[in-house]
Amino acid sequence: MSKTISFHLQKGGVGKTTISGTLASQSALSGYSTLLVDVDPQGNASSWFYDGELQWELSDVLQGKCFIQEAIVEIATIPNLFMLPTFGIGGGLKQYAETKIADEPYVLQDLVKELSQSFDRIILDLSPGLGKLERSALIASDEIITPMTPEVFSLDGLEIFIDELEKIKKNLRSPVKHDKIIINSFDERIRQHKDIFEAALSGSFTVFKIPVDPVFRKSQERNIAPQLYKMRGRGLKPVTIEAIKTIDSSIWR
Repeated sequence: MSKTISFHLQKGGVGKTTISGTLASQSALSGYSTLLVDVDPQGNASSWFYDGELQWELSDVLQGKCFIQEAIVEIATIPNLFMLPTFGIGGGLKQYAETKIADEPYVLQDLVKELSQSFDRIILDLSPGLGKLERSALIASDEIITPMTPEVFSLDGLEIFIDELEKIKKNLRSPVKHDKIIINSFDERIRQHKDIFEAALSGSFTVFKIPVDPVFRKSQERNIAPQLYKMRGRGLKPVTIEAIKTIDSSIWR
């Protein structure tokens, strides 16, 4: 049975795209047909994984300008990984979100339902906002997982997001699940990071952590998944690889 996950917090700089792309890659490397849907008008996930020319984007599918299959691209470096992209500069998703989605709040839900017939796993990469586009994506998901950095402002953002999500679930009658947190860029040597991790654990969430690792940034610069990046024979730290595999095996249950 197909499952759709969104990674979201209404705060920038917490690693939503990095985590979405990394876990989509891990899912595909584990042998599952995986689709990464770029629902961020900036198109960062698309520019990370695909450097060829794109004819169609997500907004074209939503507006009926092309068929879904025409817009989906295969990521050549990773078997089983596909993407429904969004153009960055000059893309139409921002305009669609501002002008049309208010009349079609369930458009992404309908899209995901159709996509679930073709893919084992679907990941939605969202922008930091919580506008109509993001709300549509959240209710289209089976589960929302919140990425955060180990800092106080992220904890504040989590509390606000929990409150807003409850309103969305009630107003749009969505049963979407939200009980997992991923703390990104975690450094065991920093006391504050440990304190934030302990504070997160004190709630009702299952908490994962991904260590600080420069390979994430370097792999994005090279347009490849971090699992495939190698420079002078060195790639992701073993502890990072272990964390990614642990998260991957846990979130799709």
